Amino acid sequence: MTDSELSDLRARAAQGDPDAVGALVELAGERGDMAELRRLAEGGSSDALAELVQLAGERGDTEELRRLAAAGSSDAADVLTELADEGEEERD
Repeated sequence: MTDSELSDLRARAAQGDPDAVGALVELAGERGDMAELRRLAEGGSSDALAELVQLAGERGDTEELRRLAAAGSSDAADVLTELADEGEEERD
């Protein structure tokens, strides 16, 4: 995807085009672009939030998960609990 196409997609998403938001979420997830996912999640995309939680969990990014949990994401809180449980199991 060219920079121009990406800019157009972002502009359409900013205007509320759900297809553009979905495409951006998919692209950001594939690229591991946490900043793009944060921006989309803060804009109200539940799909972006879910992708952000998944990516943070895969990376073991507890700081990001804590931030999301503090903002009200129960999924992020669940992943934090899972990571903590896994860490305890490894120490046993």
